Amino acid sequence: MKTTIKKCTVEDLSVLQQIGTDTYNETYSHLNTPENINEYIENAFNTEQLQKELSNPSSTFLFQYVDNILAGYLKVNEGDAQTFEVDKNALEIERIFVKNNFHSKGLGKILLQKAIEIAKEKNKNSIWLGVWRKNKNAIDFHKNMGFETQGSYSTYIGDEEQDMYIMVKKLT
Repeated sequence: MKTTIKKCTVEDLSVLQQIGTDTYNETYSHLNTPENINEYIENAFNTEQLQKELSNPSSTFLFQYVDNILAGYLKVNEGDAQTFEVDKNALEIERIFVKNNFHSKGLGKILLQKAIEIAKEKNKNSIWLGVWRKNKNAIDFHKNMGFETQGSYSTYIGDEEQDMYIMVKKLT
């Protein structure tokens, strides 16, 4: 199994829309109403929104390939692109998704290590992400990777309020 990671550009927008939609559906459709999933996807993965995010120099999208097949993606943010300021010198993992048919192959760990590598290159003190309290697999994965819960916040997916944990890993 050969894995490669490639930076995503505006030219990759339609591919990003597809993998973003697919992985979000795979991960959350069984935990949300179809209406709320569709509303989130329409807001998060529409062409205008993704063009804006891809053009922001404080955000980076990376595609992950396994034997030249797109398997997952990562989005990291720094500075004002972050959802919250958890630490003045932190990097946020906003999205880290692997397609279901590629689960249990260590790909999430590879993407997470890439995010940590980016954070270290940028001399960040920590890396953080928000994890939905109902996503036990993600919580357990990040705990095993050295993240600790350091707070919480709420967000809405459609009309449903969702409680999120802020999970942080110190790098220094």
